[in-house]
Amino acid sequence: RAPLPIVAGAAVFGIICVLGIDALRSTGLVKWDAAIALVFPALFALGVIGISTYATGVHLDLDSTIYGEIAFAPFLSLDVLGTELPRTVVLGGAAVVANLAFVALLWRKLKTTSFDPQYAQAVAVSPARLSRMLLVAVAITAVISFESVGAILVVTLLIVPAAAAHLLTDRLTAMIAITVAIGWVAAIGGLTFASAADASIAGMMGVVAAGCFVLALLAGPRYGLAARAIRRHRAGRRARAMLGAAREADATS
Repeated sequence: RAPLPIVAGAAVFGIICVLGIDALRSTGLVKWDAAIALVFPALFALGVIGISTYATGVHLDLDSTIYGEIAFAPFLSLDVLGTELPRTVVLGGAAVVANLAFVALLWRKLKTTSFDPQYAQAVAVSPARLSRMLLVAVAITAVISFESVGAILVVTLLIVPAAAAHLLTDRLTAMIAITVAIGWVAAIGGLTFASAADASIAGMMGVVAAGCFVLALLAGPRYGLAARAIRRHRAGRRARAMLGAAREADATS
């Protein structure tokens, strides 16, 4: 099978999927979850029809697609200027460079549309257009990552590190840095633990990422469960002290 046409085709349909979902949502008649339930199954069914009709002889490894085979990623290579390089490094590196350029060029507009869409519209910045561009970037990145790490780990690393970082800080730049750091911890820690336990690398990375989220949920300085419990305890103690002082004042008056 030719890898680049497959990745390109998947990227095209990924873009169609996210744009279709966003178009349905923007009508105001369909919510996000309903739009996903309408567009994604339709494209999935179209893919099943295409495979059953035109690619019956193609071997599709569902385990690799769902769970990923990171250990075998270096053996899948591409010829780049006469040099054989791992396909994951080439495609993933291109995605990293493209994402960094996208964020760097549109950093201020992305912040404005994310936190104050009304102001963005007032200064002639279209939140809908930037949202679609961001969705396209996420879709392409996910498609490139599917073959190497599998669907489960793609979803895990798209959501869990950012969710954990959101529990630790309110500053956007710090949130992005913490998200990247948690992703690295999940990758390196998952590989280390998987090698020691002879377990699935992708699965162990997901477990480490989930562990980071649990730690942030418990020990976050502002939104963590421990911090909230301490604030409730202190507020209750202050309320009891004020109530006791009021009762003493009533008794002496």
